Amino acid sequence: MAKTSTKTITDKKAPAKKSTAKPKTISIEKVSEDILAKLKALDVEHQLQADIEWCLGSYRYDNNATGLLESASKAVAVFKQAQAKKTKGVTATFIASIESALK
Repeated sequence: MAKTSTKTITDKKAPAKKSTAKPKTISIEKVSEDILAKLKALDVEHQLQADIEWCLGSYRYDNNATGLLESASKAVAVFKQAQAKKTKGVTATFIASIESALK
C-alpha cells in the first residue's frame, strides 16, 4: 500500500476588525472630582470648592446632576482665566475635557 500524504490545513488569520471606537463619555461625577482636586491644588475659589463638594454629595444621593453642571460651567470660566495667566497645571485638554462632559 502506498503512503498517502496528508496536507496540513493552515489556519487563516481572521481579518482585523476595524475599530469603531466611540468617544469616551466622561461622567460628570468624575469631572467634578477632577475640578475639585485642581481647584484645591491651585488654592483658588474656596466657595466654588465648597459648592462642588456639596453638589457631589447631593448627586451621590439623588443622581440629579444640575448642581454639578452649574458648578462645572463656573469652573470652566475660572480655569480659562487661570490659563490666560499661564498658571501651571491648567491645560487646554483639561478645559476641553470639562467642556465635553458638559455637553
